[in-house]
Amino acid sequence: MRFGIVLFTSDRGITPATAAAAAEDRDFSSFFVPEHTHIPVKREAAHPGTGTAELPDERYTRTLDPWVALATAAAVTSRIELSTAVALPTESDPITLAKTIATLDHLSGGRVTLGAGFGWNTDELADHGVPANKRRTVLREYVEAMRALWTQEEAEYTGDFVSFGPSWSWPKPVQPHIPLLIGAGSTDTTFKWIARSADGWITTPTETDVHGSTSRLLRAWQAAGREGAPRVVALDFKPDAERLERWAEAGVTDVLYGVPDASNDIAYTYLDRLAKKLDGLDLPKG
Repeated sequence: MRFGIVLFTSDRGITPATAAAAAEDRDFSSFFVPEHTHIPVKREAAHPGTGTAELPDERYTRTLDPWVALATAAAVTSRIELSTAVALPTESDPITLAKTIATLDHLSGGRVTLGAGFGWNTDELADHGVPANKRRTVLREYVEAMRALWTQEEAEYTGDFVSFGPSWSWPKPVQPHIPLLIGAGSTDTTFKWIARSADGWITTPTETDVHGSTSRLLRAWQAAGREGAPRVVALDFKPDAERLERWAEAGVTDVLYGVPDASNDIAYTYLDRLAKKLDGLDLPKG
């Protein structure tokens, strides 16, 4: 089991570079950041946590660009995985985003993972021209188009939402396959999408009993003819040995803890205590 850090970035508090370097110094395996391009003031979409248009945290309106944030983190680290929890690829041009991710993977030495979401904030998606009822299809096409640019010398793609003719695009990622994780609720629709087009699942903050969910995900994975097992990244709040052992038995491969978006000293103290607590649990680490 691997342990990582997620920083809900904002224009206040510890910077992504400082947090990522501190996490790597304490032997955490991964560093994740979120994405929202903007939050429309008037919205019909309900937040999955509150069930209403009310946001649980004002940082939703203040998030940093995830790829710029991870680039600053890459410059001051050498080992830690650089990922998103979650990015919203359909809110970017896929050709440009493919270049950004490939460049980051190239400069970081192959440390990038794309954690993506379908987008609960359909009002936000609408401002980017993404139909709410097609957001899964749009994401699938964007990922397929980006993979073509990442892997083909003369890439081309034809879809309903993105199309381009034979094209050159370098750099190619260091990794032959950029891992794709999907952060979304544990529905059969989500798991079928992951089994077809992704490499793993990021749980939602409210998902605490993952056994049934991981079983359904594995069944969808095997039904799609996939080998091995999907990566499962669980969001946690406080380390608990019994829960972590149950999660490991259920197929959870990674656990993420949120570092406070506060001063450096507060964040350092939290990371020190978290690392000590995890070491004290005597769990096998990846």
